[in-house]
Amino acid sequence: MDSLNKKGKMTPNFNTTPPKTINDMVTDQMRNNPCCFFCIMKEPDTSLRRSCLATCFNEMSVINRDDQQHVLVLSGLWNIAMAQPDDPEFISLGIFDCMVSLLEKGTNDRSWLFRGQNIYIPYYAAHVIGSYTMNKVEFAEKAVVAGVIPPLMELLRGKISWVEQRVAVRALGHLASYERTFEAVAAYEEELVRLTMNLASTCLDQVYTKFVGVKDENKRSKYHCDLLTRGVGGLEMENRKAEEWASQLQCWSLYLLNCFACKERSLNLICNQGFLVDLCGMWGGLVNHSSPAGVGLIRILCYSKYGRQNISESKQVLENLCHLSRSSDDWQYMGIDCLLLLLKDIDTRYKVIEIVTMFLIDLVELKSLGDRSNLGETITKTLLLDYKQSKFRIKNSHVLKALQQTWELKEERRKREKTMSVEKIEEKRVLVNLIKQQANHVFWLGDVEEAIKMYNEALDTCPLKLRKERMVLYSNRAQCYLLLRDPDAAIRDSTRALCLSNPTNSHGKSLWRRSQAYDMKGLAKESLMDCIMFINSVTTTTTNKRVKIPYYAARMISKQMEATWLFVNAKSKFTRSDDDYEISSNEDDHQLECDEMMRQMMMMMMQKKSIASGLSTIIEEPLIAKGKNWREMERARRRNKTAFNVMARSM
Repeated sequence: MDSLNKKGKMTPNFNTTPPKTINDMVTDQMRNNPCCFFCIMKEPDTSLRRSCLATCFNEMSVINRDDQQHVLVLSGLWNIAMAQPDDPEFISLGIFDCMVSLLEKGTNDRSWLFRGQNIYIPYYAAHVIGSYTMNKVEFAEKAVVAGVIPPLMELLRGKISWVEQRVAVRALGHLASYERTFEAVAAYEEELVRLTMNLASTCLDQVYTKFVGVKDENKRSKYHCDLLTRGVGGLEMENRKAEEWASQLQCWSLYLLNCFACKERSLNLICNQGFLVDLCGMWGGLVNHSSPAGVGLIRILCYSKYGRQNISESKQVLENLCHLSRSSDDWQYMGIDCLLLLLKDIDTRYKVIEIVTMFLIDLVELKSLGDRSNLGETITKTLLLDYKQSKFRIKNSHVLKALQQTWELKEERRKREKTMSVEKIEEKRVLVNLIKQQANHVFWLGDVEEAIKMYNEALDTCPLKLRKERMVLYSNRAQCYLLLRDPDAAIRDSTRALCLSNPTNSHGKSLWRRSQAYDMKGLAKESLMDCIMFINSVTTTTTNKRVKIPYYAARMISKQMEATWLFVNAKSKFTRSDDDYEISSNEDDHQLECDEMMRQMMMMMMQKKSIASGLSTIIEEPLIAKGKNWREMERARRRNKTAFNVMARSM
């Protein structure tokens, strides 16, 4: 307004500025108040809140100040995107353009990235993109239009670190999963596939050498520690979260490759023999049990002729699938699916039949597995496909004998027993129980070989309809083979017993016996899964409120947790001294980490297997106290050989 001069006259005020609009006031407040975003979110007036948020996103894109504002706002956006990934409000206000701008700053301006707390920004920005493109193709299309793919590719190339690679591959996987945005991702197809394959194969080594293997807290990246634990927890918590994130990084990389394999794209790259072998060792484990990991991609490849051809040429991949098909792993059905697909293809059938037959014949009496019914019948029909002609093409006498036994069991014997009366079946039941009791008596007299012969006789006599009786006979014979140190025969019989159990894979004694047999063969993952399922069977059948895990089973889990630790191979590669990292080889420290990890993972797995919530009291003391060495562990195992015999007494 005008002002008065010394003579009292009005003079115009040329410095007067126009009144500020709401948006101007919001912008000023944002520049001075880093909490402004959170105040805006509380604004009850919808139109005012949207206007302020749009201004907020625009200011974040263009302001080049080095304060904490961006990190605080992005942290809030990260929480909102995780909790409400389908909310369209932020999408319509330009959040993707804002995230792209921040990612481009982080990947192109290193000096800006390392000032203040800007190092956190690319991680949060990529995570927000991944969360909002997770469920809705409409959001994914808007993200592509905003230009999210180029900066995400920069992160995938390793422009910053493995932490940013994790969220980048997650976001790209979501974009590649939609038909309408796949081609935008596929514009980088060859480079993307090669980068992702390399990331899946090497990420565990990277995380171990750059983080988990660095025992000195002061030498660890501070922002990695903060992101992993959100500022809560010490070294142990950081290691556990790093293991979880490393597993996710690997599994999300495989998911992105799945998107191309489903469309039979880049199969010439993905079906590299070395990479197929690597896939066999990629296991989500107990920290990421919801992902099929490597076997999921192998199964997708088995749906294509090119994929089947390459898989059939790798003995290591076939053996891995065979072991999976006879395990209690949640992904057992995927291993069976892969083997059946290979057998049904005439071009690969006779390349694989001599390997897979000796495994699948143990599953022919399987009734159901998950939502798959009559799976044993499907396996039988596939094995006996062109049976009479195939006899001339198979050279292995053991395979021919196995197929002949399957034919007699599932075809000829079934026909003979089809007309058997109820009275005759009951007579057979009585006779079988009598033979079993005699076999048990002979077993306890120490004549294990004679006991096996008597169990054989009982199995030949027992009608196929008496599934429970046959289950016990197979399981008891498996115990005999264990004592004779024949793990292969023990695995065969315990697998057959588990196929006959109801539900499948629920017979506790067979699970424990197969766990021991797998341990003899050095198959730690299979042994671990069986042991966990055995503990599940023990705890679900007890009537006591306070459940206790048998000591011998806890020792087995401790041993196999050590052998299947996600970083076990990385640790073996990098235990020697390194100029850049101090990697500890102290067994006691690592064993303590494994013990604590075992507690957490067992709880997670047990909950998944529907164990009571009060299971937290199961393990009262650490399985291996600090300072014990492996020699003491071995002595403890020897002292507990009696536990092995305890299981046999209930035969």
